[in-house]
Amino acid sequence: MIGIFGGTFDPIHYGHLRSALELKELFELEHIRLIPCAQPVHRNLPTTSAEQRLEMLQIAVKNQSDFIIDAQELQRAGGSFTFDTLTALRLVYPETPLLLFIGSDAFNDLTKWFRWRELFDLAHIVVITRPNAALNSLSEFFKLRLINDKQILRNQLAGCLFFQQITQLAISATAIRGMIAAQQNPRFLLPDAVIDYIYQHQLYF
Repeated sequence: MIGIFGGTFDPIHYGHLRSALELKELFELEHIRLIPCAQPVHRNLPTTSAEQRLEMLQIAVKNQSDFIIDAQELQRAGGSFTFDTLTALRLVYPETPLLLFIGSDAFNDLTKWFRWRELFDLAHIVVITRPNAALNSLSEFFKLRLINDKQILRNQLAGCLFFQQITQLAISATAIRGMIAAQQNPRFLLPDAVIDYIYQHQLYF
């Protein structure tokens, strides 16, 4: 199985990295693909360029061989749609189960995503939850795909919905950007090498 972990990563921080590592181990993945979003369609554009966010991501995971950076969304024009990304990955991995990891907030808005029903034709969707997370009531469409045994994910290529609670660090990229703008020290929230890159390129000031 291969995991798919997307985000703007503006900037990449330990909350992202710890979640990705825990998911990789929980689901015994071959690898997990970190996919930086070029132009998110459901939120404001990042304050930094796609290239800068990619470079910070490369710095953060350079010693983690089972984390693969997939920059395909940065190479496409226009908005970044998960459907297009999964379609491309399915062509590369036609016989491998794909797990798309999304947060509970994203899942609550999933029906607003481009061709959202067809995402289940391409991958399983694993919703990352945390204690006391607010989740919308499941529609019949989702109930029909909901499973409780994660082993099923390994036996099918796509089509299932699974909820997984993990240890999520309360770290926010928005808060980090605010700290840097306020000239506060963000150390221990993200890798030191990424902090050095941020200061070198005068990001978020």
